[in-house]
Amino acid sequence: MLSDIEIAESAKMQDIREVAKQLGLTEDNLELYGKYKAKVNLPKMDKKAKMILVTAINPTASGEGKTTVSIGLADGMKRIGKNVCLALREPSLGPVFGIKGGAAGGGYAQVVPMSDINLHFTGDLHAITAANNLLCALVDNHIFRGNELNIDLDNIYFHRCMDMNDRSLINITVGQKGRGVERVDHFDITAASEIMAVLCLARDIPDLKERLGNIIVGLNTDGEYVFARQIPGAVGSMAVLLKEAMKPNLVQTLEGTPAFVHGGPFANIAHGCNSIQATYCAMSLADYVVTEAGFGADLGAQKFLDAKCRIAGIEPSAIVLVATVKALKLHGGADKATLSEENLTALKGGMPNLFKHIENMQQIYKKPVVVAMNRFFTDTKAETDYVIEEVQKYGVKAIFTDVFLNGGAGGEELAQAVVEACEISSKLEYSYPLDMPVADKLNAVATRVYGADGVNFTDEALEKIKTIEAKGFGNLPVIIAKTQYSLSDDEKLTARPTGFKITVRDVILKGGAGFIVAVAGKIMLMPGLSKHPSAEHIDLDENGKIYGLS
Repeated sequence: MLSDIEIAESAKMQDIREVAKQLGLTEDNLELYGKYKAKVNLPKMDKKAKMILVTAINPTASGEGKTTVSIGLADGMKRIGKNVCLALREPSLGPVFGIKGGAAGGGYAQVVPMSDINLHFTGDLHAITAANNLLCALVDNHIFRGNELNIDLDNIYFHRCMDMNDRSLINITVGQKGRGVERVDHFDITAASEIMAVLCLARDIPDLKERLGNIIVGLNTDGEYVFARQIPGAVGSMAVLLKEAMKPNLVQTLEGTPAFVHGGPFANIAHGCNSIQATYCAMSLADYVVTEAGFGADLGAQKFLDAKCRIAGIEPSAIVLVATVKALKLHGGADKATLSEENLTALKGGMPNLFKHIENMQQIYKKPVVVAMNRFFTDTKAETDYVIEEVQKYGVKAIFTDVFLNGGAGGEELAQAVVEACEISSKLEYSYPLDMPVADKLNAVATRVYGADGVNFTDEALEKIKTIEAKGFGNLPVIIAKTQYSLSDDEKLTARPTGFKITVRDVILKGGAGFIVAVAGKIMLMPGLSKHPSAEHIDLDENGKIYGLS
């Protein structure tokens, strides 16, 4: 079979203006970036569509294919006659050149132009990085010029960022040798930055500017918050850099289904959802919208449902949980080298991970669920029958899909099941009320969503919670930054662990984003590269053809 990039490069794409016509858009609504990409201006949005949230079990080394299923599902829905649109996140260069790879789908279920989307695309992530680092430069310049705001150099919360994995920048010293005021600083990856969250959660330009102004730079020497709006010129100049990045990007699938790809926060260390602007656009132009939330349902879906849905005033009509037989066997203790062999014992051992996510979506969030199983040719009938039978005990269909090999044709059965699920009446509930104390909200996520026995807080985390609540910010949504590989904060605890607590070592108030982040376990806000990153295999030939992207 051809590689992902070979499939993408051989595809015959439609002019983006023709794709836009499917949504009722005219050229007046578009700002063209060549023939196959466009920014979209949509002044009025009525959000009429039914939305389908695609999430997954806790990811494994075998790969589950959540974005691939999202794309194949949308293509499948189009093939059965539905007016459908995708709303996905933009890839980050960190994973593209790191270990995870790109985020444009795979096989015959991809969004294109794949190489553009996975690399610089329309420049959104560069604009976010520039706006973030402009604020950092203005803060350091303010300190250097006399520090009228009395910013405490030991309590600056807002950090520089870049869109690449680079562990050498996790801890740095700036202003050395008299080139500024010397202090310790840190880099975050752009996908985890607050500017990324602000852009993704802003409903319009006024909301963007308000959120930028609400970013908490740090504390002053009296222990009061210093906001970005107090730094002269910061809000306006950042907004100018983000003006074009605010507009959703329109592309297409290999089968010509419209796709908004906009915003790219990670779900393990950020909120993991595409922009509200893109979601609103898609919901206003189609009858069905397929969207995704990053990593497992304990991370992306929890943050989508408890945070994004609250902030945006939306809710999904149905939820699709993605898994594979191979991934479930890994959760059940199978050796990666033997995943192609039938192993019902390991499969049974890993199924509780899927069960827990089904239970969460049904019992906590009260939403209809469909399980999408990415089929591998090594899956045996005994294994697939077992999955189908066990999932049926929850009143849920498990559909084995072939979208990787067959595109939308391999997603038609899943599409029909999802359309049926969307007709089930449901009302979104949340895992915690907003007026609950911060520690209790975090405990609710840990115990209800993860299945933990509770939360251990470090003294530093408790002190920060006390400050947040004392300053009147305790009623915000909470999200937890933790490993994606486990329901716990220990990546080695696979399947459905019990008898554990999570440890919250830091709590960060994101005033601009409008939520509180608890940092759990060993998770880092700036990832490092692996021993053999994907960058070792990516190259360009003398004719400008790219190799090695996935």
